[in-house]
Amino acid sequence: MDVETLSTAFEVAFAFAEAPKGWPVLAGAHGSGKTHLAAAIANMCIEGGRPVFFVGVSDLLDHLRASYAPTSDIGYSDLFQQVKEAPLLVLDGLGGQSATPWAEEKLYQLLVHRHNARLPTVITVDSGVELKPALSSRLKDMRFVVPIEIEVPDYRDQTARPPARSRRAPSR
Repeated sequence: MDVETLSTAFEVAFAFAEAPKGWPVLAGAHGSGKTHLAAAIANMCIEGGRPVFFVGVSDLLDHLRASYAPTSDIGYSDLFQQVKEAPLLVLDGLGGQSATPWAEEKLYQLLVHRHNARLPTVITVDSGVELKPALSSRLKDMRFVVPIEIEVPDYRDQTARPPARSRRAPSR
């Protein structure tokens, strides 16, 4: 366990929220706090009056697919354009989506557009996830991307922590 990586991630997230620039990529195991930090960035930006589009990657792909339906409240092109042009985009769970060719193409188009336009984007990804080369290439641009590896145990897994000492009131 490396609590220092969590502290560093917090500092980078806080600095980014104050002045969104580049792409912090929060990587870590399930339960390491990636989504929590991404949500904190989004909330700080919103509190500062900056618009944010926060979405799970799987949910985004579901919404894009659903926008093709004639009963959809928003058309595909309008929705995809909103995501592509969002002043700050938070993509939660990159690599956790189904790897269909259509999904890969949409994510590629999105990341290429945002990379070329240098639009601030926060990305969370599970450690060890293998992204397609076309996607991972954009995440390797160290002139723009800030990789943050969080190496702490799953906070939800109580077996990974030492048992808490119970405090009992002193007997009288």
